[in-house]
Amino acid sequence: MSSTKVYLADAGSTDGTLDITRGYSEWLDIEVIPGGLPAVGRNNGARRAQTPYVLFLDADIELADRSLVRRAVDAMQRRKLHCITTNIACPTGNLMDRLLYRGNNVMQQLSRLYKPFSTGMFMLVEKECFDALGGFHEHALYAEDYLLSQKISRNKFTIVSGSVLTTNRRFQKMGHARLTRLFLNTALHTWNESYFLRDHKYWHPGA
Repeated sequence: MSSTKVYLADAGSTDGTLDITRGYSEWLDIEVIPGGLPAVGRNNGARRAQTPYVLFLDADIELADRSLVRRAVDAMQRRKLHCITTNIACPTGNLMDRLLYRGNNVMQQLSRLYKPFSTGMFMLVEKECFDALGGFHEHALYAEDYLLSQKISRNKFTIVSGSVLTTNRRFQKMGHARLTRLFLNTALHTWNESYFLRDHKYWHPGA
């Protein structure tokens, strides 16, 4: 069995996630833990981690680039960083899906000039820094990754080259216009934490 420890936060999934997980036991040491809202599940995993760095991934992410994690960890160690993210690609999406994810990548790059923005789709964090910041805000109903990453110092944050692959699932369920509006409001409410504690129906059933 591999020594790579994976904590899978499950909130009562009904899509066969647990059965699929068992199929990877030969290569990964996977432990299923209680989930909930993303911030809750992420924190549950981080509390169990005994490593100097913790990598957070969304459920529908594919690590197609086999060197990505190694390069991210190398950069963390070499530059003594607190947080690293990467770009997002949606190869199976339509033109609009791909354009919006590219826009997200541009905004992440621009955030390096002001307040870091790391997507929770791929977020490598130094454990000591994560604990000092109190982890993800568990009352956040939206953009818990943004709330945490903006607390990271600019000189302790970077974006590693390459990308993780995702699906257009969220666009299909919520629509391009609504998600674009939410993303723009995220930037506009940088200083207003209470905005992220309100229900924007991001996790609404069918959304």
